Amino acid sequence: MAWGDNSFRGGSGKKQDIPDMDDLIRKAKEFFGGSGMSGALIIALVVLGFVAFSCFYSIQPGEVGIVQRFGRYNRMATPGLNFKLPTGIEKVTKVKDQYVYTEEFGIRTISPGVRTQYAPSRRFVNESLMLTGDLNCALVPWIVQYRIGDPYKFLFKVRSVQETLRDISEAIMRQVVGDRSINEIITVRLEIATEAKIELQKALNEAETGITIVNLELKKTTVPEPVQPSFNEVNQALQEKEKMIYQAREAYNKVIPEAKGEADRLIKDAEGYALERINRSQGDANRFLQRWEAYRKAKDVTRRRLYLETMAEVIPNLGTKYILDPDQKSLLPFLNLSEKEGGKK
Repeated sequence: MAWGDNSFRGGSGKKQDIPDMDDLIRKAKEFFGGSGMSGALIIALVVLGFVAFSCFYSIQPGEVGIVQRFGRYNRMATPGLNFKLPTGIEKVTKVKDQYVYTEEFGIRTISPGVRTQYAPSRRFVNESLMLTGDLNCALVPWIVQYRIGDPYKFLFKVRSVQETLRDISEAIMRQVVGDRSINEIITVRLEIATEAKIELQKALNEAETGITIVNLELKKTTVPEPVQPSFNEVNQALQEKEKMIYQAREAYNKVIPEAKGEADRLIKDAEGYALERINRSQGDANRFLQRWEAYRKAKDVTRRRLYLETMAEVIPNLGTKYILDPDQKSLLPFLNLSEKEGGKK
């Protein structure tokens, strides 16, 4: 590389505006030709002016300057007016360390904007055609946005940073896609892009490219045109399957809780009935024991009381009663036994 050439790989640098020496000498001779000055003095003045001009340079905001002395890295210059040794001893390469660069895979932008227009993807199918984990073909276009995080590594550690970035990006994306099914590739693009971004940054750091990934975005993922009809049929079948599963789950969620509720109700009813029978039996047993104690203490009185109480409960349920005198030939009401005391039935 010539000393005066300050461009570098990747298109990220700026060529320093240094005038051509022969052109300066020619213009100086034309300007001073009529003044009677000697050629040696003119050349000396031109060389002195050229050296003084090449010692000062400016770095714009968003840039850094990489200064090389005899081709070897010496220092990094910050934005503003800076000084260096004359051309031939030191040279400056300007690097946009804040600018966000974009690399596209499987697509190419024709007109950026709100409605970005892309070139036909079939022209770049080799970049985006991949094999998924379930052995399906998919077209997976994506873009990588990056900036130069370490200008020194970017300039001096890798011969072609752009080619290295593209090769590593393709390798990482194919690896991530190869671990996923076709449905995941289509539906969970954000998750895949996040994983690919992390793995890509690790690989770039190991390669010492000096690149920092800003964003990795997956564009619309499809399948190749020859398999599109079959893929649509498979998707339709999967949707029918999901629909039937959903309907079955809906019926299950409706019937099973009702059955469980009915079962719980029957169990509670049975438990209540059992408790009622037990309590009634215990009450009957206690009542019988109390009667037995009363009978044991006063047998005649208790026997008569039990007989009268029993008759009071039984006789009203017998209906109309008639008392017949065998000596009389006609019927005569003798006692209205269907009424209780107080005239109440």
